[in-house]
Amino acid sequence: MPGSTVLVTGGAGYVGSHSVVQLLNQGFTVVVVDNLVNASQECLKRVEEITGKKVTSAVADLCKKDDLEKIFKQYKIDCVIHFAALKAVGESVSIPLAYYKNNVGGTVTLLEVMKDHNVKKLVYSSSATVYGTPQKLPMTEDQPTGVGCTNPYGRTKYFVEEILKDLVKSDPEWSVISLRYFNPVGAHESGKIGEDPKGIPNNIMPYIAQVAVGRRPDLKIFGNDYNTPDGTGVRDYVHIQDLAEGHIAAAKKILSPEFSGWKVYNLGTGQGLSVLQLVKAFEDASGRKVPYEVVGRRAGDIDASYADVSLAEKELHWKATKDVNDMCRDTWRWQSMNPNGYQKSD
Repeated sequence: MPGSTVLVTGGAGYVGSHSVVQLLNQGFTVVVVDNLVNASQECLKRVEEITGKKVTSAVADLCKKDDLEKIFKQYKIDCVIHFAALKAVGESVSIPLAYYKNNVGGTVTLLEVMKDHNVKKLVYSSSATVYGTPQKLPMTEDQPTGVGCTNPYGRTKYFVEEILKDLVKSDPEWSVISLRYFNPVGAHESGKIGEDPKGIPNNIMPYIAQVAVGRRPDLKIFGNDYNTPDGTGVRDYVHIQDLAEGHIAAAKKILSPEFSGWKVYNLGTGQGLSVLQLVKAFEDASGRKVPYEVVGRRAGDIDASYADVSLAEKELHWKATKDVNDMCRDTWRWQSMNPNGYQKSD
């Protein structure tokens, strides 16, 4: 509840920072931990500008227990929202050990420290990739997970969910909500914070934005022979502001005395958009042409993925309110105001 202290791991990253803004605006006390591998201190400064509130933060590595111990000794934490993870599907195929060590190992260390300090409320940042190749569309929370996960990134999310389920079974004092989200895009409407991947973007929206702003010559579309209306992959894109609101709804639920146990919710719009539809919407929003080249399929990709989000609407009272035009407009505002992301120059 507002007034509670929430530890946000990965809080300087893309989804984390937008959620920190919402938490601060709604009266929560926030402590951010981030190892800054794919994030920036500048982002947290801008969170302070947006909210007018000081952000308490520490540079810490979840794989190092001593780092976490210091934080849990220093602050009285009521709940943890756990974003910190490596998250690029393609990269996970090429360096799987780094993904298992960071995403699974780091989470286990975090859970150990939480247990030692009797903090047993966790909102987990999971992913629709745990479903693997969809058995049916739209995807519901009761579909099997782990079967046919197409890449190590997805398997790390699946393994952590299994660890969390075992933990809740072993100790009924634990309360865990896992949020399986689809494809986060967009930026804060102020244009001050947004997605700023280091190196070549692994996600499509920042790649499109960087082409539109002139940082990259063209967009690479990975395959146009998928079983979809226009041959390009179909995904459920959800605005980052909506996604952040989903985390606040989950945190409020988990902090309420009547909630305990394990619960999973999909966060998405429930609508699928193809890559080419997204490109067209971005061109309309930005007034810029986005040249593209179709190249070979990417390892681990699937035809289509979109969510059934009725459970989150019913139990979290959460529903995405922003559409693809909002997503593209806000991404363009962020990218055009910050052509080099949080860096002053490349």
